[in-house]
This record gives sequence, C-alpha cells and structure tokens, in this order.
Amino acid sequence: MLFADLTTMRVGGGAYLAIDASTEEELIEAAHETWGGQEEWLILGGGSNLVVADEGFDGTVIRVLTRGIEQLAAEPGHVRLRVQAGEPWDALVALAVSNGWAGIEALSGIPGSCGAAPIQNIGAYGQEVADSLVAIDFLDYLDGDLQRLSPADLRLEYRTSAIKQGRQGIVVAIELDLLESADSPIAYDQLAGALGVALGERVPLREVRDTVLSLRASKGMVLDPADPDSVSCGSFFTNPIVGENFARTLPEAAPRWPMEAEPDDQVVELGEEPALPPERSDHRVKLSAAWLIERAGVGKGFSLPGSRAAVSSKHTLAIVNTGGATAAEITELGRFIQTRVFSEFGVRLQAEPNLVGVSL
Repeated sequence: MLFADLTTMRVGGGAYLAIDASTEEELIEAAHETWGGQEEWLILGGGSNLVVADEGFDGTVIRVLTRGIEQLAAEPGHVRLRVQAGEPWDALVALAVSNGWAGIEALSGIPGSCGAAPIQNIGAYGQEVADSLVAIDFLDYLDGDLQRLSPADLRLEYRTSAIKQGRQGIVVAIELDLLESADSPIAYDQLAGALGVALGERVPLREVRDTVLSLRASKGMVLDPADPDSVSCGSFFTNPIVGENFARTLPEAAPRWPMEAEPDDQVVELGEEPALPPERSDHRVKLSAAWLIERAGVGKGFSLPGSRAAVSSKHTLAIVNTGGATAAEITELGRFIQTRVFSEFGVRLQAEPNLVGVSL
C-alpha cells in the first residue's frame, strides 16, 4: 500500500501494515488489536486531507471502508440520519438533495469521508457540518469504549475540533439532523452572486448543489481526472483568525469577516440614562488566506525552480501535484508561502491537511 495511490495529493510512501475495515465490527476489532500493541497507528478515510512523508509511515494504517446510511426517528419536519464513517461525503449530500433534505447542500463537492467531516468541521458557502451535527459515535483510544459525543464535547470551531486538536480515537459514525425542505436560504455572498439572488433568499436545493459544484470546479476543488488542478488536498491553508486590533493594521483592502456578532443597539426611554456599553474586547476576525498569499507575491501557477509542486492555476489556496511531485516538494512550497505571507503581513498561515512525517 502506497499513500500516493490512496490520497488525492498522490504523494507518500508505504505503511508497515494496512488493515481494511469494511464493517463497524471489523473497525472496532482492528482498533482494539492495534491499540494493544506499541506501534504507531493512523486512520485513513478518503485520503483527501492528508500528506504523508515520502518515507511512508512506520506503523499500522486502518482503512475505514464502512458504508451505510440509516434513517432514524425524528421530529416532524426533520430527518435524522446515522451515517457510517466510510461513506463518501458527497454521496451523502447528493442523497440529501435528491430527497429534499436541507442543511448540507452548500457542502457539495467536498471530497473525503463522512467520518472526517466533524474532525475538520468541514464548511463552505455559509454552511458547516456543525450546523447539522447531532452527535458522533467515537471509539476512544484511552479506554477503548464506544462513546456518543455531542458537538459541545467535540468543541467544534472553524475547521477544527477536539479530535483534530489531539483527542485520540476513531469516528465510527455521525448523526445529522436535516430539514424536510425543497429549498434553503443562501448565506454566502459569492454563492448568492453566482445564483443571482439576494442573501437570505431561498433557492431550490438542486440549484444550490449544481451552483456549488460549478464554483468548486472553477477553482479546481472538485476531484476530476481531467483537471490537473484537482490533484491536491483542496485548500492547503485555513483562513487565519486574528484579533480585531491586529486586523486593523492590515491594508484597508484586506478582506475580513467578524467572527462575533455586533452587540444589539440599546433602546431607552427619553430621559433615562442608558446602561454603560460592555467593555470592548479584541473580537476575532477571519482573514482571506488567498488574498494574503496573492498580495505576498505568490500568484496562481507559481512553483519553485525545479519543483513539481505548484500553486493551483485556478486558486491560490491550493497546492497541486503537477506530476510526480514528492511530499518534500509539496511542503517546501507550503513553507515558502508561509514565509512570504509572514514577512509581508505578520500572519502565520496554518496548514489545513493533516501532515504525517512532514511539517511546515
């Protein structure tokens, strides 16, 4: 088994041992057997968010191949689904849209498996998996027990979770709550513009999905054998989140989005003394990593001399394997981009994919 054959970036050496788990029982058994030893271990789903060293991984890889979607009892107007971890994410979205189940249609085209979705708290075009997630079934490494974890337990935030931050174990299944609805409100400017509607306007689910897939394809963010820009991990860097005071030091043209809602206006009777406003804190602000990369002098299609890794010709957030690239070349370009952005703006970009045996 070579990671280069099992990941969308198509880099990485082999593993000491690989175990395929096709059922939940096999997955739990493989985990218990592996955890009983002393070797390193790694969980592999769709391979869309992973860069492994050229030397490979000197441990056991458990491939999560479990499939299945079960519809559970739900409140009127809602649909509750339990989805096994190995189910491809976009297949789930396609099923939901075809059945008129709203809540994840803007997450169309995201590669990878359902088990990885809450680990990364995947999101796009105004939706996140956190918006629909009820719980996950999680096999905990410390005690070997199968636990039910809520979104609060997972501490879901922008592109991260307690699992990504170090809680060890395996996502066995996820549970989602969707709405029985033929349409959904649009919550993202770019998507609204592509659809030709105002923010908040409701659009049929199929139209939302088709438009999202088209937008993602225009950025090389849909897996397509005919598109060399899709040989990547998707976005290689997350949009940085900084304090509002720091954000004010950036050029005025730098895109930024407040992460906290503005306080409500106070309404007081004439003659009454208004309450003192709350003490102003340094609110968090999300920046555009793509804007920072481009303004730091790294444009679409950029590559280092002699390297087979390049910035996507469609989108500066993606690093692509142009053919025969190594993990070392991918991460070398990542470090170069990090250095350029930090030198220009004082912002350190964080890698979005999981890096095994390599670092930025």
